[in-house]
Amino acid sequence: MNELSGVSTHKLLKMANRLIKSEERDPRVREKGKKLKIAVLGSFSIQHFVKLLRLFFHNEGLNADIYESEYDGINMDALDETSPLYSYSPRFVIVLMRHNDMRWENEGCLKENIGYTENILSHISKINGVTIFISNIALPPERPWGSLEADYPDSDRSLMMRYNLHLASNRPGNVRILDMEYLSALKGKENWFDNTAYFLTKQGFNMDYLKEVAMETVSMIMPDLGRVKKCLVLDLDNTLWGGVVADEGPFNIAIDPNDPLGEAYRAFQAYILSLKRRGVILAVNSKNDEDIAKEPFLKNENMLIKLSDISCFTANWSDKAANMAYIAKQLNIGIDSLVFFDDSPFEREMIKRFCPEITVIDVPEEPENYVNALSRANPFEWAAITKEDLVRADSYRDNKMREEMASSFTDYREYLKALDMRGKAGRAGKDEIERFIQLTNKSNQFNVRTMRYSDGEIRDMMEDEDIRLIYVSLSDKFTSYGIISCIVLRNGSKTEGLGREDCFIENWCMSCRVLKRGVENFAFREIIKEAKAMGCSRLVGEYIRSRKNGMVEGLYASLGFKPLNDKNRVMYEYDLNRDSTEELYIIEEES
Repeated sequence: MNELSGVSTHKLLKMANRLIKSEERDPRVREKGKKLKIAVLGSFSIQHFVKLLRLFFHNEGLNADIYESEYDGINMDALDETSPLYSYSPRFVIVLMRHNDMRWENEGCLKENIGYTENILSHISKINGVTIFISNIALPPERPWGSLEADYPDSDRSLMMRYNLHLASNRPGNVRILDMEYLSALKGKENWFDNTAYFLTKQGFNMDYLKEVAMETVSMIMPDLGRVKKCLVLDLDNTLWGGVVADEGPFNIAIDPNDPLGEAYRAFQAYILSLKRRGVILAVNSKNDEDIAKEPFLKNENMLIKLSDISCFTANWSDKAANMAYIAKQLNIGIDSLVFFDDSPFEREMIKRFCPEITVIDVPEEPENYVNALSRANPFEWAAITKEDLVRADSYRDNKMREEMASSFTDYREYLKALDMRGKAGRAGKDEIERFIQLTNKSNQFNVRTMRYSDGEIRDMMEDEDIRLIYVSLSDKFTSYGIISCIVLRNGSKTEGLGREDCFIENWCMSCRVLKRGVENFAFREIIKEAKAMGCSRLVGEYIRSRKNGMVEGLYASLGFKPLNDKNRVMYEYDLNRDSTEELYIIEEES
């Protein structure tokens, strides 16, 4: 969406209309890209919002098939389970509401509003596998209680704030909040609320901001489709500090908190560290001599970011596009997982040209605006933040210690034993499900079928007796990784060409951080155990090639599976009457 972010809403609507006309002239346009079923319900006019949604998804290579409710059609669609919404069976439902849809007179009204919203969500959640995005309440600028609004919990604004807080604190697992209150505050309440447009055409907010709401919605859906950014790659000179360290030395760069320019760079570093704390990996890509580039981190006490915060430090005189490929390889993540922040327009254009998969931030000239630029770009949109995310960056740092340890061993098997790896495997429950959903939807390289599931679909699977959701967690002497592998097993009676005696490996993914540690063999033992517990005598696996998962093409053969004769699919079988004899280097802990 980067290339559309600078286009006005008016021009975007023209582009959306041209897309509609091109589809009418040539229906094949609608068949391009992966099909995505979405429903939009609104208490106000939503047709322009739907147009922009389709345009943004089209720009991402996705064919959005959107069910659009009638004006003020939330009750008609959501509360009547015979309505077309339920037969349409969307994967995502977007519910847009406004403050004047409800009464805010007293505590009783608040309870009624909460009950009404919970009823809406409960009904829509009956759609198999659905994920719901519901707007919270954008508080209007009017203050009936005047300056006393903030003093009393029963004032209109206080009741709306309490409603929003309740929604955030009590939302079901398959519900996410579209933060209209944040967006309206960002744009300014008096700008956001356009009463003339509302009374004339029932526009829920100023049409100039349709773009922001549509972009926010698309960015929230993309992680569920496996589109996740993981790593922030930073330049150094005039990006993390002011000046050129090779010319000015590590003590004369602008990073002093007593200097306005230095304070701006420190504020940017502080924001970057807040990203790291939530799980974003940090890397450096600088044209510099490595020893000189590291001096500020080692010698200048005003630096907030330390070398230990950076998972991959690349400083040389190679072109930065080549360095980006190196960084992705060192971190064992896809190059499309990288976000690039560099003050040089030349370097940014080079990355855009030679690495179009990478998100490049448009960096302003003034360092005091760096935080705002990165925050507004919002590249690190995830479906959830798990405990595994919070330790991810440190695990990449610890990997350097593993590499140093590995270099001291001549026998790789002895090295694996020395890592003192501990593993846990079992069926995913409420404590594991958020990470299960996240890893399943973002893993690309070690992923045998690259299946993507909505939050609701996976939660529904937990209740299905013919399905097993298996997780594997790992720790070693350096790091506790948390859950690093997820498997979906399904009884073959629900899979074409298979029978009840078969257990089908519907999906198997693993974090690339733990490759070549024998985790796949440890996980396979658990797969065998669960398949037998399901009463099956044969395991069946399938490999579906994607652009990124070539590394697992030979996985099933390496585990002792035999090819199945199927002209249309790459299938393998394993006789459950035999046991795996592969040596394990992971000590099993009780789940």
